[in-house]
Amino acid sequence: MFLFFISSFNGFSQINYEYAKSKNLNIGSYGRVGVGWSFDNGGAVGRKLNLNNMGSIGGRLEEQDYLELAPNLTFNPQKGDSTEIHVQIRLAVYSTSLTTIGNSTTSSVGGLTFAMPEIYAEARNIRGSGLNIWIGSRFYRGADAHIADHFYFNDHSGQGVGVEYKKSRLSTIFVASVDTTSTLPPYFYLNFKTGTPSAALSQRTVFVGEHDFDIDENNSITALAEYHHMEEGEDHTIPEDANPDVSDAENFPTDYGYVLGVRYHRNLKKLMPGSFNDFTLRYGGGIANGGDGGLSKTWLTFGAPDENTLRYKNAYSVALVNHSVFNFSDNYTLNAYVIYTNSKGGAASNNLAPTYFEQEVYNKKIDFTVGTRHQFYLKDYFLLLAELHYSQRKDGTNPYASMTKLSFAPVLVPTGQRDFWARPHLRFVASLAYYNDFAKETLYSPYLQFAGEKQWGYYFGFKAEWWLWK
Repeated sequence: MFLFFISSFNGFSQINYEYAKSKNLNIGSYGRVGVGWSFDNGGAVGRKLNLNNMGSIGGRLEEQDYLELAPNLTFNPQKGDSTEIHVQIRLAVYSTSLTTIGNSTTSSVGGLTFAMPEIYAEARNIRGSGLNIWIGSRFYRGADAHIADHFYFNDHSGQGVGVEYKKSRLSTIFVASVDTTSTLPPYFYLNFKTGTPSAALSQRTVFVGEHDFDIDENNSITALAEYHHMEEGEDHTIPEDANPDVSDAENFPTDYGYVLGVRYHRNLKKLMPGSFNDFTLRYGGGIANGGDGGLSKTWLTFGAPDENTLRYKNAYSVALVNHSVFNFSDNYTLNAYVIYTNSKGGAASNNLAPTYFEQEVYNKKIDFTVGTRHQFYLKDYFLLLAELHYSQRKDGTNPYASMTKLSFAPVLVPTGQRDFWARPHLRFVASLAYYNDFAKETLYSPYLQFAGEKQWGYYFGFKAEWWLWK
């Protein structure tokens, strides 16, 4: 009887010890790390040379430290079932200041930030049907102009649900955030139903459809369509004793937006494998006129609403990108891009216009950038990067601010591969930038905001970059 009691206790323990023993785990990673400096103000930490509000468009060799780790869990279907099942979690770490990642902690001023841009489950090729289904938050996007760190045309990254069948993709992204400093149509409204003013979520829903048309084995076209919807807050009743700031606040009305786009991809057969040209053209109307700061997400609405209706009815954005990789030989690769964006908000003004909580933003902008990277494979383990970028931007009715940047980087490639995408890279970076008078006088660059009104800027640094996904 005693032995039966002991065996029963062991078989039905109150604690379920979950030890991770599964072998179905893979880990991917992207990262960059290094040091940079300039000789301004006593040899300070190096600043990015690009124009303000352009992100890495104009060259990314001066980017700060950043790390991604992506554990991927795979699950086994029934025997004979070709379904691929996995859950992916992507963790990102970066510093919000100029402090290097190794000298930062979460408690430092401008210290480390941890983010989880991906956590999703996906079943692919369900029972051999070609059907894929995913739910969660993920980087759901196509190609990028790598040397400008710009994911163009169809960056639908966010939290939602998606279905793919062969060459068609349908997804819905849900965007919501209680951010009272936002100059976008705020994803919240002031709710007074409980008697106490509070910020309640007002969700934007983004419906996305894409389809690929194969012309032949080297030419394809992708069609893109989006519809954005934001519902107004339900409660507009403001209590009599509400403070003046709350009484003056207004909840945005229901608003809409749409996107139409086309992408033409061509593999260049006459050159070495991996050579291609991508041309994309996209139009966004209403609240779907987003795309700024180096990002192309259409739900990042640009500009101010109409002052009377508080809607973005007449807002628009035109985005054009051409991106090419030419592998001319085992000794030389050319990567080139052109990015053009013309955007206007919902207000009538072409300059500054009021938005939520009496903030002012530019209601129109035009930017244009062209850039090239020349990659010379001097040896299997050693190459030379040479980059040339020209970037200009016009905010409102201001004159154009412009920057021309030249960069050189001798690179050690430990894998010995003569491939444009081979990583890791161990680089020494030297960049020199020239600013026009308006950019100089308005300090229209992170570098100029530190160094003052200068026609020339420069950056030196040692940088490592890697990725490992397969």
